[in-house]
Amino acid sequence: MTTSTRIATPTVTLTDLTRMLRESAGEEEGIDLDGDVLDTPFIELGYDSLALLQVIGQVQRDYALQIPDDAVVDAETPRALLDVINSSAGEPAAS
Repeated sequence: MTTSTRIATPTVTLTDLTRMLRESAGEEEGIDLDGDVLDTPFIELGYDSLALLQVIGQVQRDYALQIPDDAVVDAETPRALLDVINSSAGEPAAS
């Protein structure tokens, strides 16, 4: 009998994402990332595509995930980006 062992990949949370956004691009004055921002468009939070690419790079390094660039393009809110990131959890990064 063979048993497959699946390595659990940690889920990236909103807290993780907002920390990485702050580390990568700072925080706009008047924007509270600790508030209810899950469905707020990144553009309203003050983050452009470059900031998001930096965050995706950090996620890929920190969590050893492979996230397709085109999947990130349509992620306009933290909730959508977290869905993309966490759905990639079963796809290990290419070495």
